[in-house]
Amino acid sequence: MSETAAPYRLVIGNKAWSSWSLRPWLVMRRFAIPFEESHVRLRQADTKSQILSLNPAGKVPALVAGDVLVWDSLAIIEYLADRHPELAIWPRNREARAIARSVSAEMHAGFQALREHCPMDFLAEKPMQLVPETVELNIRRIVQSWQRCRARYGSGGLFLFGGFTAADAMYAPVVSRFHTYVPDLSRYGDDGTADLYVRTVFALSEMQEWGRGARLEAAA
Repeated sequence: MSETAAPYRLVIGNKAWSSWSLRPWLVMRRFAIPFEESHVRLRQADTKSQILSLNPAGKVPALVAGDVLVWDSLAIIEYLADRHPELAIWPRNREARAIARSVSAEMHAGFQALREHCPMDFLAEKPMQLVPETVELNIRRIVQSWQRCRARYGSGGLFLFGGFTAADAMYAPVVSRFHTYVPDLSRYGDDGTADLYVRTVFALSEMQEWGRGARLEAAA
């Protein structure tokens, strides 16, 4: 760390469903930032009260760093990037960093139809037979965005901006959704770029670790 700090504690929801929890968890695992993992089981009668006892905003994930509480996936990632400037959590290049933040903010605020019709179900494989038009528009925009990022900034690796960054963490739940519901992206303008990206992200050891955690939770 760039300054003395208390250990981090990351409060997350169920790994099968909590797309917002996956994002900062993946950043912390991928960049080897040590943290304690705490769980709140979602869709239970006492879920809301449990979360409120930890976070007055009533949301997971939440990051506890000493006496600092940070909630919201993107805010947590930005906080970690500020605390760890030695890590390339965002691209080092200014232009690439601006675009990475733009596509991350677009993900954070948009694609409502995809969220509604294709909720994250990390362990499932259930391809959609009929894709609503609003969802198709979301998929086409994501595929286009990935293609453009890879073409302009991705030459140094297999991720959106070459090496793994926060932008890849922000889209990791979309990778999971496509794996579950939309395995064939060629129907949505993909030239193979998006398919390779999905396979690359889903194969990450950290994503596989998340999947193992989801299986353990399901079996409990």
